[in-house]
Amino acid sequence: MLDLILSVLCSSLIFVIFKLFDVFKIQTLYAIITNYIVACCTGLLFYEEKISVTQVYHSDWFWGTLALGVLFIIVFNIMAKTSQQVGVAVASVATKMSLVIPVFVGILAYKESLSTLKVIGILLALAAVYFASVKENTISFSKKTLLLPVLVFLGSGVIDASINYFRETKLSSTEFPLFSATVFAAAATTGLLFIILKSSKAPLKVNFRNVLGGIALGIPNYFSIFFLLRALQHDTLNSASVFTINNVAIVMFSTLLGIVLFKEKLNPKNWGGIVLAVISILLVALF
Repeated sequence: MLDLILSVLCSSLIFVIFKLFDVFKIQTLYAIITNYIVACCTGLLFYEEKISVTQVYHSDWFWGTLALGVLFIIVFNIMAKTSQQVGVAVASVATKMSLVIPVFVGILAYKESLSTLKVIGILLALAAVYFASVKENTISFSKKTLLLPVLVFLGSGVIDASINYFRETKLSSTEFPLFSATVFAAAATTGLLFIILKSSKAPLKVNFRNVLGGIALGIPNYFSIFFLLRALQHDTLNSASVFTINNVAIVMFSTLLGIVLFKEKLNPKNWGGIVLAVISILLVALF
């Protein structure tokens, strides 16, 4: 359970840092690429065995990590835009409503069983995520604004399902740091290639503020994945339960951080969502 709590804390910090990028005028793309370089280095530092490039290349999970890395940087950029243009809470709800994707994959692909109370808990979790993050009627959504959360929802769900797939079929627990580092390296490489292509039309800008923002993002980003992988290893909860608790708890905590740090206000529906979130976590964790 400690691994799950630590994953929640790290993931919640990601949304806050994205919001701070806008506050401190940090260029999101450059900071995200720096973040992946930092996350990769962090993973390599925590890998206790000897690192062999040949071994990594011939690993069953290598080519999958390349595709996952590309998806990471695409979804992260969309997530950042959602946090900045729509709000931390909306970015959080779009990301965490995606729990339905890995939950269904777990049930269908890995034959995971859910009790009636767990199913009720997951349904309450979806309602909790929505109500905890819904905004007042003063905010109107354009088609473009609505598209951002939808893309975050789909991308985040595919990422979570893919991580669980690799954990179920390809990885040993000792490979978690190396696997994570390889994913982040692929994401960083994708971002660097994009910048190189983009720099032919616009000058390349690298400054201390962007680098500092990337470092601040990279460390919690790495540990959010690392602790999630460890939490999925425990036998006490199946993957459907882990993803439900993880995602709902992130919504609760990031919403509260939005109130404290950015003066985002809660309406009665938000408070109702938080109550539902607590109930759903109890049902999924205890039954």
